[in-house]
Amino acid sequence: MQKKKQIMSFQSLGLSKPLLDAIEKMEYAEPYPIQQQAIPVILKGKDLQAKAQTGSGKTASFVLPILELFQQKEPSRNLHLKVLVLAPTRELAMQISEVFSSFSVGLPVAPKNLAVYGGVPLNQQMVKLKNTEILVATPGRLLDLVSTNSIHLGKIEILVLDEADKMLDMGFQDEMADILRLIPEKRQNLLFSATLDPKLDKIKSSVLHEPEIIEIEPEALNLDLIKQTAYIVKPEKKGPLLRHLIASLNMQQVLVFVSSTRTADNVVAKLKKNGINASAIHGDKSQSARSEALSGFKKGKINVLVATDIASRGIDIVQLPTVINYELPRSPKDYIHRIGRTGRANASGEAISLVTDEEEHHFYIIQKKMGRKVEKIDAETLDFS
Repeated sequence: MQKKKQIMSFQSLGLSKPLLDAIEKMEYAEPYPIQQQAIPVILKGKDLQAKAQTGSGKTASFVLPILELFQQKEPSRNLHLKVLVLAPTRELAMQISEVFSSFSVGLPVAPKNLAVYGGVPLNQQMVKLKNTEILVATPGRLLDLVSTNSIHLGKIEILVLDEADKMLDMGFQDEMADILRLIPEKRQNLLFSATLDPKLDKIKSSVLHEPEIIEIEPEALNLDLIKQTAYIVKPEKKGPLLRHLIASLNMQQVLVFVSSTRTADNVVAKLKKNGINASAIHGDKSQSARSEALSGFKKGKINVLVATDIASRGIDIVQLPTVINYELPRSPKDYIHRIGRTGRANASGEAISLVTDEEEHHFYIIQKKMGRKVEKIDAETLDFS
């Protein structure tokens, strides 16, 4: 296992000036630990097995060296698919593709990348495949494209399995095995997962060849950076209280968690009716609607994003100021994961929970597991309607 404690710069990692300029434009100050360790390994052409959490800088740790390898090659007129990145969800596939695109701006060699995933018509993606050199795909949609002869995997040089443990959890074992049979045996392999679960052993043995192993332990959530408040409120008053808090505290970017798609849509409808720019993201939304909502929220065009836990997994905003639990999650672990969306990168954040009388015992359990008490405010003392 590699252990490097010294702080490094992107300049020291073997990246060329055009890519360093792109990194500077993206306002990356210094590499995260996973980037410090993974980039040199990938540039040497070695296989890699890396344990790293979402939000640890993992995506850039393979995007940057892959783009650098393209800069080092002789230009070729024969454009074909060279890099395949497999991801478990549509949101993650889109996010990875966006990172490739962002860092490619201004590069002498800017390979075309494309994300393909289910939930949109197959034909729409088929027509975009021409000249694609980097493909980010969910396993099922990739095999759909292969079955129609829309894409050929015979010249893949680099295979990336991102969040490999989650792909197994979602039942993609057979699809991944089918894909591995379609790509060349001689290739560079990069496997990223949040855990080193034993169930990954079979994939690791069939994919990786004498890999370098990197383990990045997740940083402990600093709850001291997050101001937590709970409002005790009657169920029928949650909507008015939410709107009151957003308006009175002048919230410009707030992520609201709910427990169901129906609640998400209802909350958004009421917010919009009261002049608050909001959108919902959940599994029943079309992919284009989810993409538009997430993009608008990141760019500040949408002030309030209402999300279910599952749909929120693709949301990664470094300095999100406010999280609101419109409804409490089922477990203390999920609560901590939710509020951990704020208070990141040494920036302070605020987490607000709307708690009914019936939920107070559950909220007590959450506080006990978290190891700290949360300030409670009786919503009846506030002037809102």
